[in-house]
Amino acid sequence: MALATSKPHLIDRLTQPRGRLAADAPLGPQTWFRAGGPAEVLFRPADVEDLSTFLAALPQDIPVTVLGVGSNLLVRDGGVRGVVIRLMRGFTGIEVEGHEVVAGAGAPDLNVALTARDHALAGLEFLSGIPGTIGGALRMNAGAYQGDLAQVLISAEAVDRAGRVHKVTAADMGFTYRHSEAPADWIFTSARLAATPGDQLAIARRIAEIDAARTDSQPRSRTGGSTFVNPPSHKAWQLIDQAGCRGLRIGEAQVSEKHCNFLINLGSATAADIEALGEEVRRRVFEQSGVQLEWEIRRIGVSG
Repeated sequence: MALATSKPHLIDRLTQPRGRLAADAPLGPQTWFRAGGPAEVLFRPADVEDLSTFLAALPQDIPVTVLGVGSNLLVRDGGVRGVVIRLMRGFTGIEVEGHEVVAGAGAPDLNVALTARDHALAGLEFLSGIPGTIGGALRMNAGAYQGDLAQVLISAEAVDRAGRVHKVTAADMGFTYRHSEAPADWIFTSARLAATPGDQLAIARRIAEIDAARTDSQPRSRTGGSTFVNPPSHKAWQLIDQAGCRGLRIGEAQVSEKHCNFLINLGSATAADIEALGEEVRRRVFEQSGVQLEWEIRRIGVSG
């Protein structure tokens, strides 16, 4: 009788990079929601060259997904097939060159704002109010507190699915509200941002004001941040509130009582609970106002 053979794992098809590869790596703990399934393979490249070489050798049938700090993300309970790439060490550096700040795509937005503050550079304070990384900010033209990336970007670098490196200017990005026209397969690796000389105390005061405003208005719990894009001429939270959704629950997922454009995990919510709650909010808002809310939170993976 022949012995049963286990199916080869995807990781066995991949060339060994200088960075780290891990099979069946849990992703839920790496997201702010603390929910969701694993990555079939998780890749943490050592640097841009390592990322480029790995992608160039990666078979075209294998899907690629990029994960930042997991702030504006919901990973479905069945996990993510293919290779998930997370830019960590080697992509988190921040350098100041004159009145410009060069940041790796894995650098948290807050750290970029604080570095600019430490060098008495103004204009990047708004980044302290965005709970993500520079790479994610590039992808969606992230903004908050009267600022967005389109206002300060000089240039960016990215690697495409074939491993080719691209350098683009802000004009090439096709920025609109919470959106860029950058190709979907680009993985941003760094950005050069414009700042202006300023008063360090005033810059620090503005960052403190933004932090206080966030603390006052937003939940500091297991949340993915702002859930839905503000529709034209509307505020999403007001539409949600008017539809009677403040505090609405499905399982352990709840619409925040503090800011109802935030969904929160009360402790043991599944990704399915969170997504179902979001869809129920969308249904009720449309029924009440005729406005179709669009997800701002990125949802990836397969259902469990």
